[in-house]
Amino acid sequence: MSAQTVTISSLGAKGDGVAHGADGPVFVPFALPGETVSIAKVKNEGTIMSITSPSPDRVQPPCKHFGPDGVGGVCGGCSLQHMAKPAYNAFKRQILIDALKSKGIEAPVGEIFEAHPHQRRRLVFTARRREQGLVMGFMQAETHHVVPVEECPIASDGLISRLDAIKTIANACGAEHFRVTVTETTTGLDISLDGLRGGLGDQERRAVTNAVLRLKNIARVSANGEIIIEPHKPLLDFAGARVVLPPGGFTQATHEAEEHMAALAIAHIGKAKKVADLFSGVGTFALRLARGSSVLAVESDEKAVKSLDFAARNTQGLKPVTVERRDLFRRPLMTSEFKTFDAVVFDPPRAGAEAQCAELAKSQVKKVVAISCNPLTLARDLSILIAGGYRVDEVTPIDQFLWSPHVEAVATLSKNKT
Repeated sequence: MSAQTVTISSLGAKGDGVAHGADGPVFVPFALPGETVSIAKVKNEGTIMSITSPSPDRVQPPCKHFGPDGVGGVCGGCSLQHMAKPAYNAFKRQILIDALKSKGIEAPVGEIFEAHPHQRRRLVFTARRREQGLVMGFMQAETHHVVPVEECPIASDGLISRLDAIKTIANACGAEHFRVTVTETTTGLDISLDGLRGGLGDQERRAVTNAVLRLKNIARVSANGEIIIEPHKPLLDFAGARVVLPPGGFTQATHEAEEHMAALAIAHIGKAKKVADLFSGVGTFALRLARGSSVLAVESDEKAVKSLDFAARNTQGLKPVTVERRDLFRRPLMTSEFKTFDAVVFDPPRAGAEAQCAELAKSQVKKVVAISCNPLTLARDLSILIAGGYRVDEVTPIDQFLWSPHVEAVATLSKNKT
């Protein structure tokens, strides 16, 4: 370890400050561009000892668990609470611009759709049993330490106000080390206990059941995907279509971003009569699109497919929705299968949709909406579509993960006329 004074030139991909020294880049968590800081350096990482010249973009973090002086440890949930909003938004937008440029894509990039405090409706906690009892919170970065969370300004009030109830249920399962995924639904909290070795025994099942019965507004508790108790079906509302969230199922992190992404997709496809929604999940976009277009929804997860199909068949006012279970990584829709479609929407996992885009690029589908949680794989997928004759009309950065370096995007494309 050595003591050094360095000047931060930029932010890295994880939101750490980056200084350039004789031995290469040094990554300094919680430092901002333009700051001069004294650090304790170990290999290529630095820990701030003092800030000689603070950035004008430095602000007071709103959470007591944030940063090197965080209560209970350095919470790994956020990395940029100390950065003023304009600079923070510009940093996230630039991540997307740089990813596009890495593939030679010059496209209009809109202003970022902002995230705000108390919007997150889904959190994943780590729980570990210690001598003093169960500790539940977020991991400290690059350690095995769990920071016990007492507050969380990114979480919705309906979620964070129930921390004690969530911990009571987690404690009842008796496990030593596991994950607790909590989603706020319209009918109460959906709590998924995962990573439980051997599942739950009869005694633990009774303990969890009794804990839930003593509490209010708990929709469901599941363990390793198995429903333990379900006082209410955990429902999500997609523009009037009510969908049952499968145990441990995926949903967008904030309702506000979800609505905005859907609005961008609907505006772009316009009056398309037939739309394919690929990697559709439980129908986040498919059920909204079906208000104006007939939809083919394709998804690989069996439980998600069943939830989407049930909602589509039991919601009034929708155009026809056909649901197909299919692994689009192994068996993408072929070019010939797109002949009857006017528009395609796809929202793949972080790995992107490379194989699917290769087939889509050869089609004559007029409008495409690419929704992505990974700017790098988005840029790769867009480059495939561009090579196939599409133009990128606009890319909109979406912030769902406040005070993190994670940025999502919606790209709208049109087929060039030949």
